[in-house]
Amino acid sequence: MADFYQNGIITTLHNLAQRPLEAMEDELRQFSKSRPMCLVLPSLYSELEGDALANIVQELSKVDYLDEIVIGLDRATEEEYRHALEFFKPLDQRFKVLWNDGPRLRAIDQKLKDEGLAPMEAGKGRNVWYCLGYVLSSGRAESIALHDCDIVTYDRSLLARLIYPVANPSFNYEFCKGYYARVANGKIHGRVSRLLVTPLIRALKKTLGHHDYLDYIDSFRYPLAGEFSFRQDVISDIRIPSDWGLEIGVLSEVQRNFANNRLCQADIADNYDHKHQELSKEDSERGLSKMSVDICKALFRKLATNGVVFNSETFRSIKATYFRIALDFIETYDNDARMNGLKLDIHSEEQAVEMFAKNILLAGQSFLENPMEKPFMPCWNRVISAIPDVLVDINTAIEADMNEFGK
Repeated sequence: MADFYQNGIITTLHNLAQRPLEAMEDELRQFSKSRPMCLVLPSLYSELEGDALANIVQELSKVDYLDEIVIGLDRATEEEYRHALEFFKPLDQRFKVLWNDGPRLRAIDQKLKDEGLAPMEAGKGRNVWYCLGYVLSSGRAESIALHDCDIVTYDRSLLARLIYPVANPSFNYEFCKGYYARVANGKIHGRVSRLLVTPLIRALKKTLGHHDYLDYIDSFRYPLAGEFSFRQDVISDIRIPSDWGLEIGVLSEVQRNFANNRLCQADIADNYDHKHQELSKEDSERGLSKMSVDICKALFRKLATNGVVFNSETFRSIKATYFRIALDFIETYDNDARMNGLKLDIHSEEQAVEMFAKNILLAGQSFLENPMEKPFMPCWNRVISAIPDVLVDINTAIEADMNEFGK
């Protein structure tokens, strides 16, 4: 059972009573009459070959309150796209598979590039961005949830708890962030959130002083969770990064657009495990190393837009302060693990902290050298303004792909 403590400035919706899933799904079926619901699944083709996504599809086939499921498929050939259409057929809901590497969607991407509006790099952010464009074009959903496709501990209660806050007509939430404890196989996971984001936020508070934005990010129990839900009107005006800064970028954007009382976080799983990224200490373009650089830059950019002035000395102070705070956190997590009979490899934890500290400076230097870098994809309002028929084009392309290759 979770605690009921409300920390920070964002409402926390706990799992207090282990409410029966059937009771929650009964309510969601009623909500769906006035607020149709959609699920977005950004996926690599390689995830179709693992165990996690097959189980996710099996669980989702039991969900009858969703109006549509939108699957963004990356890194797939024509043959693999055909296989994906078969793979998702067990879903009882209407579903669409966006073949992001297919000629039709590539042609639309080129059209956007010609206008300077296309995502700059491939990845989850780009996949999500095009999926949200399709959701806008279909106009079916009032409430949308998004979660990853590599959750090996998935069951459909995660979706129910994730989408409930934005589907319930008596709630006023526009956005809900999922959270959970990253504990599996006797170990504590979630190194980037535990050992980078939280101590970095505390270090930024110490070096820069009070900022509402830092209090806001520090209020989320798992800021890097890939699971969130939102109302349809959030999509049009949100600008999200195409790199590993996606989750922090989304949180930054909803804070810019909505009051704090329209945002919440919900406990969505007792047990959560997914694919683990390698640390990649020697290569800042791969694994958790690249992720940490992108996340740091996302935080620095947001603070700069709030008037914070950075220089090389600032980043050296941030790094030193971060390093001390992060090392103290390792001791905290070790004690927590030992009391719960779990394992924590202190050596690998300190290796991660050393790499993150180095990457804070690397991200800071990159920020200073490229102050006009534009990692954000444009909001859909801007894209529609430049190319009024773009949503129709996306919808037509997806339907044509599914009709041609789904035979």
